[in-house]
Amino acid sequence: MTRQGRVDPALEKGTPTPGTYHILMIAPTSFFADYGCHVRILEEILVLQKMGNRITLCTYHNGQDVDGLDIRRTASIPWRKHYEVGSSRHKIAFDGLLGLTTLATALRTHPDIIHAHLHEGALIGFPISRLRGVPLVFDFQGSLTGEMIDHRFLNPNGAFYRPMRRLEEWIDHLPDAILTSSQHATNLLISEFNCTPENISIIPDCVNPDTFTPQQSPKRLQVLRAAWSIPTHRKTVVYLGLLAHYQGTDLLLEAAAILRRERDDVHFLIMGYPAVDQYQAKARRLGLDSHVTFTGKIPYSEAPQYLALGDVAVAPKMSATEGSGKILNYMAMALPTVAFDVPVSREYLADLGLYAQPGDAASLAERICYALDHEEEAKEIGCRLRQRAIEHYSWDRAGKEIMEIYHLVRAR
Repeated sequence: MTRQGRVDPALEKGTPTPGTYHILMIAPTSFFADYGCHVRILEEILVLQKMGNRITLCTYHNGQDVDGLDIRRTASIPWRKHYEVGSSRHKIAFDGLLGLTTLATALRTHPDIIHAHLHEGALIGFPISRLRGVPLVFDFQGSLTGEMIDHRFLNPNGAFYRPMRRLEEWIDHLPDAILTSSQHATNLLISEFNCTPENISIIPDCVNPDTFTPQQSPKRLQVLRAAWSIPTHRKTVVYLGLLAHYQGTDLLLEAAAILRRERDDVHFLIMGYPAVDQYQAKARRLGLDSHVTFTGKIPYSEAPQYLALGDVAVAPKMSATEGSGKILNYMAMALPTVAFDVPVSREYLADLGLYAQPGDAASLAERICYALDHEEEAKEIGCRLRQRAIEHYSWDRAGKEIMEIYHLVRAR
C-alpha cells in the first residue's frame, strides 16, 4: 500500500539534476509523528529537497502524511492496526513488510543512495543497496540494545542480550557511512562496536530558529493559557516530548511534588504522549492536580507557541545513547534549560545548561528552583542558548554536510 505526496509521475524513473541525487530513505517507524526521531527525519528530507534532491521515503502503514513528501507505506497487519512508540515484538512483522515495500520501490525508482534510519532500516537497506549497486548511509540514532533496555524490552542480564548485542555490532559494520547526532554516539560506535572512525560523521540534530522563536503572538499565548487553565500568577515550567520512564517523566513529576511542597508559584506544562492517563494518575497521587497540566500530543507546527508559555524548560531524559532534540527547540526559544548531566545534554548546552544529578529528583527540583529564583540570570542564559542554536545547529549547514557525505560514498 502506498500514499504519496505531490510528486511528478515523470520523475518515477527520471535522472536527478547533476550534483543532486534520488535518495531512497527507510524509516522503520510510523512516520510522521510529533516527536524527536521523526522530526530529524522530516527536517533532513526538507533540507535535502531544498537542495534539489529527490527523496522517496519508505515507512510503516501508520503515521501522518506530509504535503510534498513522496511516502511509500507498507500494508497493514490484521492483528496490529496501530503501532506504539518503542520496542515491540510486532516490529518483526512491520519490518518484514517494510523490507518488501523498500525492495519494490528500489526496483521501480532506481535510487542513487539508500539512506536508512535506525538499525532496522540499515538491516533492510543493506541487501537492497548491494542488489542495486548503490551506497548505504546509516543514520544512527542510538544503540539498538541500549534503547531496548531503556524501554524495558531487553534484560541486560538475560539470555537474549548477547545475541542482540552481536547483531547490533554486525549491523553497525554494514553501511558505507554512518551519521550520528553527537560525539558521544560516535565514541560509543568506536569503543563498544569497533566501527572505523573514518566511516562516521557527526550530523547533530538541528533546529529552525525562524520557526522556533520566542517572538510569538501575545494574543495567541493568552488564548492558549486560558484554554489550558494555566494560572497567570504562576511561573511555568515546560516539557515537550515523549512520556516514558526512560525520558525521565516519573522523576519530573517527583521533582514537581518537591517544589509543590516548598512553593505555590510554579506550574508545570507537560506536553506529549503516550501514557498520559498513567502520568495524570501519578500526578494526582503526588497532590499535583492543580499544579500540572497535561496537554497530550502537540502538533510539531504548534510547538513554538506552546513552548513560548514557559519561563523555564526541563529535559530530564536519562538515556546514555539516544539524542535529545527537544533541547535544541528549547534553546531556539531562548528558554533556560534544566537537564540531567549526561553527555548528550552537555554537547548541546555546553556550559549554559542548568545541570542536575542524573536520576535525582531532588537535584532536578533544586535546579528548577534556581532558574525560577534568578530571573535575570536565567533570561541571559536563554538568550545565549538561542545564539548558540543559531550558530551551531542550522539545518542548512547540516544539509551541506550530508551532501558532502553522499558525494564521498558515491565516489568510492
